[in-house]
Amino acid sequence: MAGAPGVGPGAGAGAGAAAGLKTYFKTPEGRYKLQYEKTHSAVLHYSHGGKTVSQLTVAYLKEKPASQGSQPSTPSSGSGMRSAAARLLGTGNGSKALSFGGGNGASRAVAGSSRVGGGVGTSAGLGGSPGTANYDGKGTYIVFNAADTLFISDLNSQEKDPIKSIHFSNSNPLCHAFDPEAKEGHDLIIGMGSGDVYSMSLRQQLQDPGRKPMAAQHYNKGDKDVSSNGSRCTSVAWVPEHESNFVVSHSDGNLYVYDKNKDGNTDCTFPAVKDQSQFMVVHAKSSKSNPVARWHICQGSINAISFSPDGTYLATVGRDGYLRVFDFSKEQLIFGGRSYYGALLCCTWSPDGKYLLTGGEDDLVQVWSMDDRKIVAWGEGHNSWVSGVAFDSYWSPPSSDGNGENVYRFGSVGQDTQLLLWDLALDEIVVPLRHPSSASPTFSSGSPSAHWDNACPPTGVLQPSPRMRDVPKLSPLVAHRVHADPLSGLVFTNESILTICREGLLKIWVRPDQSENNQQSNSSEFILGNPVSKDRTITSSNKASNSSFKKPSSVLVT
Repeated sequence: MAGAPGVGPGAGAGAGAAAGLKTYFKTPEGRYKLQYEKTHSAVLHYSHGGKTVSQLTVAYLKEKPASQGSQPSTPSSGSGMRSAAARLLGTGNGSKALSFGGGNGASRAVAGSSRVGGGVGTSAGLGGSPGTANYDGKGTYIVFNAADTLFISDLNSQEKDPIKSIHFSNSNPLCHAFDPEAKEGHDLIIGMGSGDVYSMSLRQQLQDPGRKPMAAQHYNKGDKDVSSNGSRCTSVAWVPEHESNFVVSHSDGNLYVYDKNKDGNTDCTFPAVKDQSQFMVVHAKSSKSNPVARWHICQGSINAISFSPDGTYLATVGRDGYLRVFDFSKEQLIFGGRSYYGALLCCTWSPDGKYLLTGGEDDLVQVWSMDDRKIVAWGEGHNSWVSGVAFDSYWSPPSSDGNGENVYRFGSVGQDTQLLLWDLALDEIVVPLRHPSSASPTFSSGSPSAHWDNACPPTGVLQPSPRMRDVPKLSPLVAHRVHADPLSGLVFTNESILTICREGLLKIWVRPDQSENNQQSNSSEFILGNPVSKDRTITSSNKASNSSFKKPSSVLVT
């Protein structure tokens, strides 16, 4: 299919204004408006393996428990761990004063950049003021990476620059995850290009943005026989309902399970993988070891991982083009299915855990059913690789028809710089049923469980991709070019949609407000720098003659 990573219109920095990007896009429920942008002002260094792709994490910090002190509880770590972390992170310094006028806290002057190095937990800022020990950090924050730096921004502030910058001297941060349910201790994990992992307390970093991370824990998976270039971190995730556990996937097809309450630098070596194509789980021999287990998932890279909301199931997608779904506690493969072409790059769960989304190099979005253990719909609309998918758990469909509970809203972003919004109406899917006596499919309305062969595959079997004409097709509700550079992720919040491009530019698109829409119904439409005409409505084309999804009559292309 079309597209290659990093190739897209307006790929140069600062091309946004010249590209004529609109500051709004329309949906049936109203207009989403570009509220503000966030990015980094630092000079980026690509000395650790070339350019990296920016990823986005939204962190919701609750009020600090009254019993929790300013120092989070962390496992004891000796000087060996600290010196190892120092060797990896390197040394350096540099900071600049920023005005922190945030929606999450009072306006104050802080040192906005720190260089990680030396002994973990010591000050690296130049003239940084002492931290505010009783600052609870309550609010919503954005964590994103670019090159050798991790940035933290206040989502509710209109300040474009981040409030904290952490530079890594010997490796690039590639992925990160926040645990909103962490009662104490570390809640932020960061996966590195070297294969190492760090955990830290986000709240503690916010206590004094002029200092480098305090009590950062360093984890090394311990595979001495694997080169760091072949085992970079590709995705990290906290295990829901397991307060202390997190998992890290790697580009060599392995996934490691960690316990944040154990020392991260213990000597732990797993046996070599004999059959790269065979799924295998090995547990550490010592109860003190960390990581506690290694899962060998596939041959080639694991590109993304995602847990079901209750933590029962773990989904992975990889270079081999397969989605795999595991029962995490039983360490058992439940089912798997293949893309139509090339690798799968992203995956996510519906809020109720009934459906999965995947996207990848076939330019398609695929919907998978946990009940049916197979693909139940595919969506066409992107012109290049799909790099991010997400369900909108905050969106509520119109309730007048009484079928709101059967409609899901989700979004996707891709290398084509577009954000697409989709509606999945389960009761409007017309599913083709293939009968043995007939060479052509017949159709039946109803539950997606009535699939093309009306059979659920056996447990633990990887299924090939079905013929496209035998699977319901979706068309996007909205298609909007939101960035000048290829996109790498999106996140839905209660108030907005966040999009991020590969270069680290974030845009916050505020949700429609009915009163504001009414007031502006007769106002002029603008793009960045030039006036333009109203949104044009384009009737969607149907490439597949046997398309079997009841599509909206038109697609809003903005």
